[in-house]
Amino acid sequence: MLPRLAFIDVETTGANPVVDRVTEIAILRVEGGQLVERWSSLVNPGMPIPPSIQGFTGITDAMVAVAPPFAELADGVRALLADCVFVAHNARFDYGFIKNEFRRIGQDFDAPVLCTVKLSRALYPQFHRHGLDALIERHGLTCTARHRAMGDTEALHQFAGIVAGQFERDVLDAAIVKAMKAPSRPAGLPEGVLEGLPEGPGVYFFYGENDLPIYIGKSVSLRSRVMSHFSADHRSGKEAKLAQQVRRVEWQQTAGELGALLLEARLVKERKPTENRLLRETDAVFGLRFDPARKRGPVLVRELLGGGDPAGWADVYGSFRTKKEADNALRELATLYKLCPRRIGTEPWGDGACLAHQMKRCAGVCAGRETHAEHDERLLKVLESLRLRRWPWPGPVAIREHHADTGRSAVHLVDRWCLLGTAEDEASFGELLAAPPARAFDLDTYRILARWLDTPEGRGAVTVVG
Repeated sequence: MLPRLAFIDVETTGANPVVDRVTEIAILRVEGGQLVERWSSLVNPGMPIPPSIQGFTGITDAMVAVAPPFAELADGVRALLADCVFVAHNARFDYGFIKNEFRRIGQDFDAPVLCTVKLSRALYPQFHRHGLDALIERHGLTCTARHRAMGDTEALHQFAGIVAGQFERDVLDAAIVKAMKAPSRPAGLPEGVLEGLPEGPGVYFFYGENDLPIYIGKSVSLRSRVMSHFSADHRSGKEAKLAQQVRRVEWQQTAGELGALLLEARLVKERKPTENRLLRETDAVFGLRFDPARKRGPVLVRELLGGGDPAGWADVYGSFRTKKEADNALRELATLYKLCPRRIGTEPWGDGACLAHQMKRCAGVCAGRETHAEHDERLLKVLESLRLRRWPWPGPVAIREHHADTGRSAVHLVDRWCLLGTAEDEASFGELLAAPPARAFDLDTYRILARWLDTPEGRGAVTVVG
């Protein structure tokens, strides 16, 4: 006997089923392979619909203002879905919203779920795109109203009819088993949250029991990256720990990979999530300033750089997380080039030859075997390898990003490796350019920009503005 199927699509106020609400539902109930009931309704979400969502779906606040709330539709929705396989595109997203709408009125809802995205991937692995727009184009589906619940649901029903006619029963059954497999997700994370994540670039936040994030990450594909954290096949000890703790996932989209990298670096410092150890404590950055006027005592002065303006750093070398890291780098260079540890400040100042000279590891400036000028000439050549990269432009530059799939754009204003700000449109960028903040050096931002501008994509996105 053929199973009962309920093809369903929901439109919503946003992508998070925990905080956002349903604005429209459409259901096609199929029994024995035949369409037996067709139903749709707008839903009053009890909250404003963001302008971007109104523009995307065409569903406005005025349209839903006179629509019934979900509580008044719940009995009818439950009856239409009763004893059916819940069939939707990116199905756990729709299922999560329906499940949470029932939860808000004190009712449970459970159903077997069949995802047509996964079904398409299983049956047509030769194709890379399996979104509904791709299916409509590839299979010639008719959609009377894209991004409206009934139009999208009708397209899914047509797709199901096409695959039922194209594939042998055993092949189709095996694909359906794959498409009905629930994704791995933390036990404490509500249904549908992961599926609400967009595929574009951005930053994601994992929360535990309170409002402080336990982890912040970035990706060029938010949904794929976040889901990979919870994949049972690839879960490391760290990710297993995250899966046990996470109760909420949020995200912030960006226009590209550079924006995601810069945003992650800033937010990790600001919010200090417990599981981001590499980027979390990086406010203190030290450099080495060369001071040749010092005849007694080291000629290299450890100087705090974090938050400073690089414009005055012509005689500053290196960038280190701690003074200890700077000393370790200098000790290695001293050994290689027979520099005096006293003159470079890795050993206390004293009279007479240093211990390194006695061991033939210092050329002997401390013992009068070479002049200060000879030693320091060699030292400066060595220090060049540690110097921050010179800023290659005469003034600030604009770095533009655009993501074709999401339509997001951004312009980053950068000067001497310092991020002065990011604007989402040219008008906002003009305001930023007219009154930029002071330059403030950040080591992670410097390293991100230096790597990015070494790529063809990065170089091609730069425009000199000053």
